[in-house]
Amino acid sequence: MLETYAKKRNFKKTSEPSVKTKASARGALTYAIQKHSASRLHYDFRLEGGGVLLSWAVPKGPSLDPSVKRLAVAVEDHPIAYGGFEGIIPAGQYGGGEVIVWDRGTYCPDSALDSTLSRKEQEKEIQSGLKKGKLSFTLYGKKLHGSWTLVKTRRSEKDWLLIKHTDKYVDTEHDITEKESSVLSKKTIAGLENSNPEKKKKGRKRPTTPSKTLKKRAHDEG
Repeated sequence: MLETYAKKRNFKKTSEPSVKTKASARGALTYAIQKHSASRLHYDFRLEGGGVLLSWAVPKGPSLDPSVKRLAVAVEDHPIAYGGFEGIIPAGQYGGGEVIVWDRGTYCPDSALDSTLSRKEQEKEIQSGLKKGKLSFTLYGKKLHGSWTLVKTRRSEKDWLLIKHTDKYVDTEHDITEKESSVLSKKTIAGLENSNPEKKKKGRKRPTTPSKTLKKRAHDEG
């Protein structure tokens, strides 16, 4: 399941977790969102399932407004250990740029909220939802909470929409992505950019706002 992930990376040059890196697969299912300044800034949304992190690149990041539908482009599965990765991917490597753990926590499919489904049964619910093209789930994170859904579009097998369900965690007035710091280290993308010797050498910074043409790049660099 991680062949594509491994094939795209040279682990002698990048500090990203290799497929050999083991992480605990017990307790509640985990999720992570990583803010990633590659060719363009985007957010990598990851849900644990089937022993990997199922992953989508979200160009504009999540929104707490249910009327806002955010494009989420499916990318290759990542190792579970990747959910804790942050740092600088070297220039010239796949997805080269700065990464922080923007949010992290646990989640469960909404179908399991009022039941005692085991972890394995929850994962079956997740796979069933993905096959049907609609997965609803509840997040218990540092920044994101409540019920959300991923809905597959008709225009592409890889294109989904990330949408907030209506509940007490809705916020139509504030942009949650303005909370810029890592939930692990308090670092920011700008801070990592300033400490990146490759950026200092080139004397330039990457854009810190998403591009309208990010869809392809988000798919290529998630």
